[in-house]
Amino acid sequence: MIIFLIRALIFLVSAALGLIVADLLLPGFRIDWANWWGFALAIVIFAVLQSILTPWIASVARRNAPALLGGIGIISTLVALIVVVLIPGAGLTIGQPFVLTWILAPVIVWLVTALATLFLPMIFLKRRIDERRDGANGREKRA
Repeated sequence: MIIFLIRALIFLVSAALGLIVADLLLPGFRIDWANWWGFALAIVIFAVLQSILTPWIASVARRNAPALLGGIGIISTLVALIVVVLIPGAGLTIGQPFVLTWILAPVIVWLVTALATLFLPMIFLKRRIDERRDGANGREKRA
């Protein structure tokens, strides 16, 4: 259960990082920082949608369009962004320049999320291993 919660937290943090980087890099991608609750809602909705849409879109693509399997992550990111943007009060808007933003936003969010999902566990696991190692060394010194 703890591992599930840690993985869920890592996925939420990685989704937040992806959205924040897109906000910083794209002029048409805007997070409403005045409404922090809306942004938190956007993160949760985006992360849940990503986790549900990725396997579903992969199974549909596997049956109907196998050539799309390589882009499943970006496609599910695009669909999740569309849904989050359409939810009022979610704290996320995508505006001008529409075409550029809608093409680059899913790529940036997907890339940052993928990298964060890869590297965040290493950071957390390293800290936990170091803590256990320090605890074991402390017990050895007392014995």
